[in-house]
Amino acid sequence: MRPATTLELLATPAEVSGVRRALSAYGADVQLCASELVTNVVQHLGEGVPVTVRVWCDEGGRTRLEVTDPDPRALPVLRASVGADEESGRGLALLDALASRWGVAHGPGGKTVWCELEGGPGGGAVPVASAGGPGRTATAGRDPR
Repeated sequence: MRPATTLELLATPAEVSGVRRALSAYGADVQLCASELVTNVVQHLGEGVPVTVRVWCDEGGRTRLEVTDPDPRALPVLRASVGADEESGRGLALLDALASRWGVAHGPGGKTVWCELEGGPGGGAVPVASAGGPGRTATAGRDPR
């Protein structure tokens, strides 16, 4: 099992590519999910918002990605459909298609949008322990259990 990767940054469009580079060892699916989640922070909360990105793999070869921001109110919404002419709105659909589960956990410092993928580094990514943790509760997303 590899140690967790933690990135602390201010969300800006330029930082999105840095997050992808920093997570390259986890594979393209994790990079894409992280990119979409950090981009959502920039688009919905604004540039310069502090963000923490955490990724780790469990012993079963699954990968968990978490993106934490300080605003507990701005929740991600999976849109039923996006028109062909619309320039945005597909990020969570991509995450939903790639992840085996995803959701939102609320904590004292804001919220964490998380996803789990099968395959470990170089593959996809998936569940690691529980959706939440101390002081957190899952509130949205897809959890097939």
